[in-house]
Amino acid sequence: MVIGLAVTREGLPVRYWVLPGNRNDASLVEQIQQDMAGWKLSRVVWVMDRGMTGESQRMALQRGGGHAIIGEKLRRGAKLAQEALKRPSRYRKVRDNLEVKEITFEQGSETRRFVLVRNPQRATKDRAERERLLERLEAEIEVLNERRGPKTEHTKRVCQLKSHPSLGRYVRELKSGELRIDRGKVRDEERLDGKYLLSTTDPSLSAEDVAVGFKQLAEVERSFRTLKSTLDLRPFYHRLPERIEAHVLLCWLALLLVRLIELETGPGWERIRDELDQIHRVDLRTKDGAFQVVTKLAPEQRKILKTLEITPPKQVQSAHLDAPAA
Repeated sequence: MVIGLAVTREGLPVRYWVLPGNRNDASLVEQIQQDMAGWKLSRVVWVMDRGMTGESQRMALQRGGGHAIIGEKLRRGAKLAQEALKRPSRYRKVRDNLEVKEITFEQGSETRRFVLVRNPQRATKDRAERERLLERLEAEIEVLNERRGPKTEHTKRVCQLKSHPSLGRYVRELKSGELRIDRGKVRDEERLDGKYLLSTTDPSLSAEDVAVGFKQLAEVERSFRTLKSTLDLRPFYHRLPERIEAHVLLCWLALLLVRLIELETGPGWERIRDELDQIHRVDLRTKDGAFQVVTKLAPEQRKILKTLEITPPKQVQSAHLDAPAA
């Protein structure tokens, strides 16, 4: 099955969908678009990841006057996307660690807008990660070249290295069977450090709005991570459709509560939960009788409860005094 979420810009989930898992993305988008039309929203901008870059999906998103911000594939992307990467122009800093430049293509009566976004901090991280990978790859290649047999021999270890998800793209095999680091691929990857490419169908959005709008997709992804991990959305132990939907509904309500608490208090849910988990009710027995008391609240705990307008628990919950001896 497919689970869909509609969230506000702040990441607050306002609706959910439980949809069949054997339908294509374009048909799912059309159904959600019809459902959202009933809300009479004045303006909806769809934010989609790199899995929704097909032309049919883009056209479906634009039906009814809708607009979209779509993440484009940087590697092996569409022809226009690759041309947008090559366009020479200067980046403009719009926020801390956020630089943008806009590229526009005219296709007859249609204008295609792209925004290339660069995060300098992420670029530094990408470069450091690649250097660690290349250092590891050099050591691996050196070992394999030393063990290389006849020209026709192609060991299983060589195949594993060439098909490795992160190292394989940098491996080049000579006709002699000797392995080398593909420096051309390294230079290609260097040009992508800290960058991601977006396209938009909305002519009214500035380049900054497009970049910031796409970052809101991270809030949706964070919501899904919370559903799957913190709230144990899966695995399912239900077979009937109505029970499956009831399970998703309960998880969605829990997610809504989590996000409301985060928006009101500021800290993330894990920190809030850990802080409040330190409040305990303790059973005490003294010479005077039995008591139930709550541990003294720390300042941070009082602040969270006050922000959420929750009355702090009384320190003494119950008291059962022993009858005095005769």
